[in-house]
Amino acid sequence: MNKAKEHACNVIDSYSSVFTELSDRIWKYAELSLKEYRSAQAYVEILKKNGFAVTEKMGGMDTAFCGMYGSGRPVIGILGEFDALSGLNQKRAWPAPQSDNPGESGHGCGHNLLGAGSLAAAFALKDYLQESGREGTVIFFGCPGEEGGAGKAFLAKENVWRSLDAALTWHPEDMNEVVSGTNNSCIQILYEYEGAAAHAAGDPENGRSALDAVELMNTGVQYLREHMKTDCRVHYAIIDGGGVSPNVVQAHASVLYMVRAVKCRDTKDLLQRVDRIAEGAALMTETKLMRTFIDATANLLPNFALEELLQENFSLIGVPAYSAEELELAEKIKEYCPKGQIPGIAARYDEAAGKEVALLSENGTKPLNDFLAPLVHTRGYMPGSSDVGDVSWQTPTAQIHVTAFVSGAPGHSWQNVSCAGSSIGHKSLLTAGKVLACAAIDLFEKPEILARVRAEFEEKSAGGNECLIEDGAEPIAI
Repeated sequence: MNKAKEHACNVIDSYSSVFTELSDRIWKYAELSLKEYRSAQAYVEILKKNGFAVTEKMGGMDTAFCGMYGSGRPVIGILGEFDALSGLNQKRAWPAPQSDNPGESGHGCGHNLLGAGSLAAAFALKDYLQESGREGTVIFFGCPGEEGGAGKAFLAKENVWRSLDAALTWHPEDMNEVVSGTNNSCIQILYEYEGAAAHAAGDPENGRSALDAVELMNTGVQYLREHMKTDCRVHYAIIDGGGVSPNVVQAHASVLYMVRAVKCRDTKDLLQRVDRIAEGAALMTETKLMRTFIDATANLLPNFALEELLQENFSLIGVPAYSAEELELAEKIKEYCPKGQIPGIAARYDEAAGKEVALLSENGTKPLNDFLAPLVHTRGYMPGSSDVGDVSWQTPTAQIHVTAFVSGAPGHSWQNVSCAGSSIGHKSLLTAGKVLACAAIDLFEKPEILARVRAEFEEKSAGGNECLIEDGAEPIAI
């Protein structure tokens, strides 16, 4: 490790309590997408206090902001998130079942860690630029609404990411690895039906049921599933069932849909078919349909050169080590997790790498995966979605996973909430900050690496990618 990277890691260690205390504050706030008011303010205060030039309310979003330090190129963006999930609660104890109170929320995806770890990298890079006197700029982006709202996609609509030479980020996971491959693009639409109320027994002929429309729409989509491409996914949640009395024809009902496919064009085409089903349900029930665009995200464009840089620096930094108490906690939580799953991207896409990961993870039985997985470059896709994809089509982008959760823990679960509020999570965010900072230092100091990264990006993105944010759409908190 050269002196610049060693110093960057020391900076993160010296400020470690700032980052871990911030993470714990965000964990306790557990604010939902585009409503992260206290969380965003906490970041803004720390950025201003530590010499970053802060821009608030970016892209028409109250909780989107950035903190910049330095001048000139290269310009390196570090992406942070901080939103929580509904239907969880904030208990460290186990078992902590999902909440029956829809007003509760929890950090089941570890975004309290994600933002704090990215901030740690930004702190280290600010110090690096300040001490070295080198030309260059680091920008920490506070990106709201990853779980619903697609903050990065709305910023992409304004071409914010095109000003960067590269972007780096990370995500808490049950594995230490560099992310490769792509994922599904996604569009989220709210369909609301308005009918006519009536006494269900006394004058049913005068009723027009909005709930019938929702149910018919859902049935129509079920039949559509047979005729979709294999990478497509469609999900829904009934937001408003129209009331609790079966003796009243429900005059209002609504359903929220997510439509996904790898390619943005395929997602748009599939959405058109879902839209027509929604219109058909309104015709069948003589109800009025109101369609509201919520958000959309693009598929990820991988950058192998940037992935290699992250793998090199992850190997240099090493993975978190755990105390006996942390392992004991993990063992207790793992009792409530699926057993025997071989974790990670490498195992999914490469047979030889999968065998290595199986050996290192003891066939998925380790409570915490304390090793770095081999790097596997792939164009294969994961069926989930993320607005990091929108960034990747405007500037070279790459990310890592750091073990923050118990091996095999379900996504968006109380198991993850528990770990995200513990010292296991603290160690993950500090490790992530160091890896991102050291990789960025290479981009500042070695123009030949950045040139390779940019050349690959220009080649892969040459065909362009259609932004899925509809014209006139604005960020909506739901």
